[in-house]
Amino acid sequence: MMLTRIRPLIYLILIPLFVSCGGGSGGAATSNAATNTSTNTATGTNTGTVVVPDTPPAAFEKRAAWLAARWGRSSRLLLGLGSIDLASMQKQTLKPDIYDMYLTGVGAGAWPTWNSPSGAYIQVVAKNADTIGAVPMFTLYQMAANGDGNLSGLSNASFMNQYWANVRLLFQQIKTYGKPTLVNLEPDFWGYAQRASTNNDPSTVFAYVNTDADCSTLANNVSGVASCLLQIARKYAPNAYVGFPPALFGDIQSSHLSFMQQFGAGKADFIVMQTLDRDAGCFESKPQPSYCVRDGSNWYWDETNQTSPNFSEHFVIAKSFYQGLQLPILWWQTPLGVAATQPGSSGAWRDNRVRYFLTHANELVAAGGLGVVFSAGESHQTTINTDGGQYKTLSERYLSAPAVLP
Repeated sequence: MMLTRIRPLIYLILIPLFVSCGGGSGGAATSNAATNTSTNTATGTNTGTVVVPDTPPAAFEKRAAWLAARWGRSSRLLLGLGSIDLASMQKQTLKPDIYDMYLTGVGAGAWPTWNSPSGAYIQVVAKNADTIGAVPMFTLYQMAANGDGNLSGLSNASFMNQYWANVRLLFQQIKTYGKPTLVNLEPDFWGYAQRASTNNDPSTVFAYVNTDADCSTLANNVSGVASCLLQIARKYAPNAYVGFPPALFGDIQSSHLSFMQQFGAGKADFIVMQTLDRDAGCFESKPQPSYCVRDGSNWYWDETNQTSPNFSEHFVIAKSFYQGLQLPILWWQTPLGVAATQPGSSGAWRDNRVRYFLTHANELVAAGGLGVVFSAGESHQTTINTDGGQYKTLSERYLSAPAVLP
């Protein structure tokens, strides 16, 4: 299956800084148990206070429910939305579990400059997440600052010094927020790094790492990059939960799990799985619009799981990462297109991933799923504003009989 080349959709929210206060529930490196209020998913009634142990259960199959509890969520497959403004969610009275936004750039115009003081954008997004009762999530996409797949920054000391400064600022801001926060660490980068490696070994790709004071003992290579990301996260933000995203490029898919194991992806908190970064109909259009030009075919998956590509095939791949890294899966940037006449049009392309995921949620859980975040990967794709109410209808139906986490 041909999968993602991500193009971020960013909303620069230039509003006064709002700092949200509150006790953090702690991440994997904390020493105190989290205390959360449990709510019945179907009725919304308070079911009492639950004390969640700090140490994750030994059986990795139980970690999805443990994480959900750490985040103050019910023990069911979680739903999230990303790259959409707060008003759009409020208009439809949507209450996602997770609210995701991108962080892009290194140097001039990078995300720390989007609000004042430097890095305040983190608090703006966190405040918006609080408003709708969601856990904030940030997709760190800094490695693409020189262009999609351009790894020249790794060997540029100035670039990497700025890169690490931004990473540190991110987790310092998350600590200031003080509540559970998720971070998706560099989509696609790990696939490009594997392509640049020798014998699929991440240690063969040079990167400036130990020039940063927080990572002075680590190796100057891609394995060191992964370790440094984790080290800074654990040091500065015990309330942060992080995940590495597999890059399911067709040419490396069979060996990518091994590559991730080598750079230590299993030391994170979850896996960030993808399906496609555009609605299928956008690629099916003839001619393809400029924002959906890509080689390949069969973008629309078979819901009967009789012909390839299909959903069952994807879940087999997802489960291999779940078992290989022994971490639960959070699907991310899942297209919002509507299953309709091929191919659709700008803002309303056809796709069936929302429909299938929300009507077959138990299959996601069986593959190791913890949750799924829906969002448009590009500004011309379908959103909750243009889907004719599909997400609202299907998500509410799902929540009336949710898939329980083991």
